[in-house]
Amino acid sequence: MKKVEKAGIKGLKMKRNPVKVSVDDFFHESEQLRSAYSRLIENDDPNRVVIIPSVSYGLANVAQNLPFNDGEIILAEEQFPSNVYPWARLKEKGFAIKVVSPPQSEKRGESWNEKILDAINSKTRVVAIGHIHWSDGTLFQLKSIRKKLDKVGGLLVIDGTQSVGALPFSVKEIRPDALVCAGYKWMMGPYSIGLAYYGSAFDGGTPIEENWINREGSDDFGNLVNYQEAYREKALRYEVGEHSNFILVPMLHQAIKQLLRWSPENIQRYTHDLMADSITEMKAMGYRVEGEEWRASHLFGVRLPSDVELSKVQQSLKKHRVSVSVRGDSIRISPNIYNDEMDVRKLLKAMKEPIFAS
Repeated sequence: MKKVEKAGIKGLKMKRNPVKVSVDDFFHESEQLRSAYSRLIENDDPNRVVIIPSVSYGLANVAQNLPFNDGEIILAEEQFPSNVYPWARLKEKGFAIKVVSPPQSEKRGESWNEKILDAINSKTRVVAIGHIHWSDGTLFQLKSIRKKLDKVGGLLVIDGTQSVGALPFSVKEIRPDALVCAGYKWMMGPYSIGLAYYGSAFDGGTPIEENWINREGSDDFGNLVNYQEAYREKALRYEVGEHSNFILVPMLHQAIKQLLRWSPENIQRYTHDLMADSITEMKAMGYRVEGEEWRASHLFGVRLPSDVELSKVQQSLKKHRVSVSVRGDSIRISPNIYNDEMDVRKLLKAMKEPIFAS
C-alpha cells in the first residue's frame, strides 16, 4: 500500500541523522506493532507476540523447544517448505513425520480434514499446518483439530502466512500453541519481517538466537555490560535480534492498522462476492473448485478438466495479463480488495479460451 511505502521511506530518511534515534525508538513502535497485531488475531497478551524475519525462523524456535523427546509430527501433504524442513530435522532426534495426503474425491476438503483428525492419536506430539493450504486454499478445521489434540496432549502449530489479514483468526477460539506469519502476504507488509505468537508451552525455552535486546533490562543502555542471564518475559525471548528495524517495523505497523480498519471479515466478504459468479461459470466450463465451506474466498485452487492442457491455460492467462500461480495440479487464484469486476472478466476470458480451443 502507498501508506506502507511512505512509512518505509520515512524510516529510511530517519537514519540519515542517527543522533536523533533515541532509546525509546528501539522499543516503542515494536510494542505498538505487537499490540496492533494482537487486536488482529484476538490475542489478549501482546507479550506473546514477537517480531521475526521469516516463518522458518519462527518455526525453528518452536521445533527446538518442543516439550517432548519423541513421537509423531503430523503435516499436510505439500505444505509450504518452511513448515516442513524444521520438522524433518527432528527425525534425527527420534521423532516420526506423518504426512496426511488429500483424497482424490469430490469432497476433497471435507475428507482431508477427516483424515487429519483420524491421524491424531496418543503418539501425536504436534500438528503443524496452515489455516488454509497454500496451494489451493483448502480450509482446515483448526477448532476440531485443537479439540482432539487436547485429548492427547499435542501442540497445534500454525503457519498463518496465507490467511492472517484476509481471513478472520482468533487466538481465543482456536488456542494455537504457536502461530507464525510472514508479513509480506495478506498482512500487506514488507519482505523480511513477520510475526509469531507463542503460547505458554514455550515459556522458559531457549531461543535459536542469543541477542542483547531480549534480555531483562535491555532498555537501560548504560547498563548493558552488566550481562543478564534472564530473558524478557513470556515469548519476548524469541524475538529476532535488531527487531527494532526502523524501516520494516513502521511499514508492517501501518499495514496492520489499515487491515484493522478494513477487517478480515470484510475482506473475506468482498472477495467472496467478487468471485462468486465467476466460480459458477468456471464450474460450468468443467473446472473444479472446492465447495465454499471447505475453502477460503481470498485464495482458492482451480483444477483443470482432463482434456485441457495446463500449458494452454498458462499461455492464455499470460496473454490476457492475468497474474495467478500454479501450485501442484492447481491454479491458485488470490483476489484481494485491489481487484475489481474488470479483473474478474479478464480472468474468465483467459480461462474460457483453452476450453473452446479444445
